[in-house]
Amino acid sequence: MTGATGFSLQPGEDQLAVAQWAHEFAERVIRPAAHEWDEREETPWPIIEEAAKIGMYSLEFIVNAALDPSGLQLAMVSEELCWGDAGIALSILGTALAVSAIFQSGTPEQQGEWLPQCYGTPGDLKMAAFGVSEADAGSDVSSLKTRAVYDEAADEWVLNGTKTWITNGGLANTHVIVAQVDPELKARGHAGFIVPEGTRGISQGRKFQKLGIRASHTAEVILDDCRVPGSCLLGGKAKLDEKLARAREGGHSASQTALGTFEASRPYVAAEALGVARAAYEYALDYAKERRQFGRAIIENQAISFTLADMRTRLDAARLLVWRAAWMGRNRQPYAAAEGSQSKLFAGETAVWITERAVQILGGAGYVRDSPVERWFRDAKIFTIFEGTSEIQRLVIARAISGLHLN
Repeated sequence: MTGATGFSLQPGEDQLAVAQWAHEFAERVIRPAAHEWDEREETPWPIIEEAAKIGMYSLEFIVNAALDPSGLQLAMVSEELCWGDAGIALSILGTALAVSAIFQSGTPEQQGEWLPQCYGTPGDLKMAAFGVSEADAGSDVSSLKTRAVYDEAADEWVLNGTKTWITNGGLANTHVIVAQVDPELKARGHAGFIVPEGTRGISQGRKFQKLGIRASHTAEVILDDCRVPGSCLLGGKAKLDEKLARAREGGHSASQTALGTFEASRPYVAAEALGVARAAYEYALDYAKERRQFGRAIIENQAISFTLADMRTRLDAARLLVWRAAWMGRNRQPYAAAEGSQSKLFAGETAVWITERAVQILGGAGYVRDSPVERWFRDAKIFTIFEGTSEIQRLVIARAISGLHLN
């Protein structure tokens, strides 16, 4: 961030106030309910309702946070909510992924019509889902098999296929589905479609029971001759035809719904990982100060104190990468060295590293199910997997710094 001296890493008063507001909600509402909803493995609607009542679960809030000129506001809020609990936080934040896709790829008319419907209002909550991944197309989005075929006579698109590992999948009122419209073009033949609430031919398949983030709903989405109006094609038909023609001629396409959405979201996913890591670090630090063995606090043992020093150092280093990437993305600075992927890679692996060491510091007390450290340890792992595995992030970074199309 820029200040009077030309450079500053200090967030502004408004940013700090919003982050503190999110922290207080996480401390007062989310964290006390975290164990219950993790055990239930259900969407925490009462918590989402509380977030909606204070304006946190709303289009207005997510847009204002995302449009913060520094890019830091949404990252700071994401960290605080996941400090409370990652599963519940993802139930609150998960709708934003579909919102991002509509915002990035939709026409102004589509944005005006559909974005408000993604959240609803207190007492009448809505939810949205973004569907890309398939059983044989997770990291390799070029292998999508879900097809969208245009019925010109009816001006409708017919979608068929199965999406999997979809946050809010099947539960959502509005789905944004990425489908193949020209298989020969692979990733360049994709398009995004809004599937409105009540559309025939879309249903929830298997709901997954997961290692972590259990309060966040993850399921298959089945599309069986699912028809949506032509107006539900993100960006419109003319833009799609132009993109496909350019791709067939070997030209570059600047608009790919799946890749564009993930690129924009990576620093904020990384910030979520920070929240989990920070929660575990703080808990382990307090425990090490209080736990006594052989007549002294265990933090007085060099092995423990050095481990905590490394935990804090990695946590702060990860946050700097996240803030840099968030600032670059908001200010349209190109990710020349894949800085978004750098933040996701390092923060995700840092969360796994820190939570594992927190369990070790607590010993048996950290291994039992009623310990929050045990839950944070399970939650952390997803951040090296979803929205691009660590291996994919390394591939993206390697391609960026080498200029080569590495496999």
